[in-house]
Amino acid sequence: MKKWLPRGLVVLLLAALLYWALRNAPLAEIIATLRQLTLAQIAWLLLLNGLIFLLITTRWWIILRAGSPRVPFPPLVAYRLAAFGLSYFTPGPQVGGEPLQILYLQKNHGFTYARATSAVIMDKLLEFLANFLFLALGFFAVARSGMLARFSPPAWLVLPLALLLLWPLAHILLMYFGKHPLSALLAPLLRRRTPAARQAVANNPRNLWMNFLNFIRLVAISEHLAGLFCRRHLGHLFAALAASLLVWVGMVYEYLYMLTCLRADLDLRQALASLTVVRLSFLMPMPAGLGTLEASQVLAVTAFGLPAALGISLSLLMRARDLLLGGLGLLVTAFNR
Repeated sequence: MKKWLPRGLVVLLLAALLYWALRNAPLAEIIATLRQLTLAQIAWLLLLNGLIFLLITTRWWIILRAGSPRVPFPPLVAYRLAAFGLSYFTPGPQVGGEPLQILYLQKNHGFTYARATSAVIMDKLLEFLANFLFLALGFFAVARSGMLARFSPPAWLVLPLALLLLWPLAHILLMYFGKHPLSALLAPLLRRRTPAARQAVANNPRNLWMNFLNFIRLVAISEHLAGLFCRRHLGHLFAALAASLLVWVGMVYEYLYMLTCLRADLDLRQALASLTVVRLSFLMPMPAGLGTLEASQVLAVTAFGLPAALGISLSLLMRARDLLLGGLGLLVTAFNR
């Protein structure tokens, strides 16, 4: 029961979200909306998505080249695809594929686990920084677009939300000035062990507790290496940040182009608000945002007086794009063991 009850609740929530999203969207209207797409538009969307993915890989490549100038770019694209495939189908905010990136670097390019982990930490921090900057802009667009006309969020949410959005920037700045917040947070676990834990380690050096401590040490060393990267390779840091911001420029343009293809009458503020809801839907504990993505788009377009069929059509376009990349990633994983 303890094992299956949470899974059952997730399935019920997923079913409820899908029902709510699909009940007001007739199949005929969805097909008619998607038929507006031409082959040229589909080809351009595929090309756009490919360019965006190359920019995502470029950010990681810039970070790696700071310490290893000879790291080739093409294999990194395959590694990122594999990581995306794993992350996309993992419940949560599209994380989970990062260990694959670390393993590929260690196995194929001679990186130590600590160096590989530090590069992935920097990559994720810069990704989160760009994501949170967009979300800050997106929340402003949501507030000004009228999407929440029927709901007024409590004022006390502003401070914790602002602190959350500022976390990646604060973490990078602290590491630049020689502070390591994650290591400081985990340090007590390394210093304080109960007598029972010490005895367990002595009796069985390969037990779970020892593995956990080794993992904490790896994270702490990797954060220190990431701090050295911030201080010694400031040019690479800004170049990687620029690549991360360009990713979001591409994603906003891609979404606006989707709206244009489907002839959705939304202004820029409304489009940014709708895209913000999309990004928030992937933070829910659902694999691939299943159900939450569809519900978010129906909520967004109906809030602006557009038919629910348009929201489902938008979510189907995004779902097809992500499934294509995720499927390619799983194939890469299968052939690069």
